[in-house]
Amino acid sequence: MTESGARAAVQVRVSGRVQGVAFRWEAQHAAQELGVGGWVHNEPDGSVVAHIEGEHDAVDDMVAWMRTGPPASRVSNVAVRDAAPTGAVSFEIIG
Repeated sequence: MTESGARAAVQVRVSGRVQGVAFRWEAQHAAQELGVGGWVHNEPDGSVVAHIEGEHDAVDDMVAWMRTGPPASRVSNVAVRDAAPTGAVSFEIIG
């Protein structure tokens, strides 16, 4: 069990048809609604990588959102690993 209010952080790599379908923009919008911080960017291999941090439930909800993505996307794989919190409070599209 984790302490209530403790911050969680994960790195998520999403594969499939996730570039050119507004995935990053929609992820930023979802993150703002869920109150998580971090960043998202496109990788050269066609995947999208994100760093997500915040309250455990909100991070879990954001990972769940990324498993589906926006309507035009076709997510085929989501790899999640723990990461160190950086203190991010906003969610940015980078690169």
